[in-house]
Amino acid sequence: MTGCTANQFVPQSETALQDSALQQALSHAQTGFVKKRAQAIAMVDDFELLKFKAQAAKRNALSNLGELLEQFEHKVIESGGQVHWAGTTDELNACVVTLCSEANAQRVIKGKSMIGEEAGLNSAMEAAGFELIESDLGEYIIQLAKEPPSHIIAPAIHKTRKQVAALFKQYHALGDRGLEAISDLVNEARSVLREAFLTADVGITGANLLVAENGSIAIVTNEGNGDLSATLPRVHIVVTSIEKVVATMEDASDILEVLARSATGQHMSAYTTFFNGPKRERDVDGPTEFHVVLLDNGRSALLDGPFEPMLNCIKCGACLNHCPVYSNVGGHAYGWVYPGPMGSVLTPLLQGLDAAEPLPNASTFCGRCEEVCPMGIPLPAMLRQLREQQHQRKLEPFTWRMGLSLYSWLSTKPRMFPYCQWLLRVALKMLPKRLWPAGRKPIQAQGNSTFMKQWSQQSDKRSQSGE
Repeated sequence: MTGCTANQFVPQSETALQDSALQQALSHAQTGFVKKRAQAIAMVDDFELLKFKAQAAKRNALSNLGELLEQFEHKVIESGGQVHWAGTTDELNACVVTLCSEANAQRVIKGKSMIGEEAGLNSAMEAAGFELIESDLGEYIIQLAKEPPSHIIAPAIHKTRKQVAALFKQYHALGDRGLEAISDLVNEARSVLREAFLTADVGITGANLLVAENGSIAIVTNEGNGDLSATLPRVHIVVTSIEKVVATMEDASDILEVLARSATGQHMSAYTTFFNGPKRERDVDGPTEFHVVLLDNGRSALLDGPFEPMLNCIKCGACLNHCPVYSNVGGHAYGWVYPGPMGSVLTPLLQGLDAAEPLPNASTFCGRCEEVCPMGIPLPAMLRQLREQQHQRKLEPFTWRMGLSLYSWLSTKPRMFPYCQWLLRVALKMLPKRLWPAGRKPIQAQGNSTFMKQWSQQSDKRSQSGE
């Protein structure tokens, strides 16, 4: 991922709202995610119990993070692998480039990895002269398009079938083959990626979980590309972050129980695989080298603070799928790796509030994100805390702060407040429509009675009844 453009959220959102192809892609995909999740949860007797167990596993892991990471490293080494520590994304990129150079690699196949996106690993690898091919279908599509992912579990959610077909026609030698159906697109990608799997020297993957008690890493996919990237090349490099560790296989199982249901509406993803070190003497396949690169990049600074719950995030994407803001503007508007409600919190924490000033305000505060989060992360509360920090540091525009001050003063004037409300409504109605953004959508009128009027009427009734 290249530089963060989160400070351009407003103009990027306006562009997204005017993109008819994007709006079409978002409407179809979002509806599917929400419906499938609801169906999957309805099939569980007590989903709240599953959530409770998963949350307990993560809380325990964060409370003992240092100890568990040391145990994980010891077990990986015991299994014949190596662990490398990266404080920053630059250190992670340098470590991976060095490992690939030492392996005399030319072609690298890469599974889906949000940490790889966070570090801008693809650019670093290509700059070092390696041929890197994404093996996840969505990631492969956006690699051809030279775009960042727009969703943490569905990277190419913003692309329509016709746009994907156009990309394949541009980059593949199709001959007379047509790409009319979705199955045609999948088969075309499979034919290209199959050769990459068989000829790659190094496979890079992410990890959904790290298990301290035995040094295993868990990879969850629906395409099997993670398994192929991990087992076919002679070197397997895992790029992940420190908060992914849990204590036991039972803890990992508890989290997997809620992950697929929250992400894709499945009981379990098609491929859920635990890897434990390099190939053994009697193994018929697997890598001869196994490396785990652990990234911090500001995460340890969140421990024991008000934003520690953000480290519980399992990147399921449920908050994105149910967010009215994300559902309208998509992921690219957020300007960095992590979009939606979780990104509106995580980006300011990892990139700094100065670099992501609009994101804490990119919320309707409807509370749906916290409601559907399997880990119970209080996203609205953390967004409010970030807003408070912005106000204390005077990071908002001057006009914004003046508006808040004016509202604060006006709200203490009960006689003047209703008159100003009426005046504002009249002024808005008089504005020419051309002054509104092109993506503006009308909201159904809620009647002529305002909240203040209803409150006054209710108060009068109580007074008359002697309450």
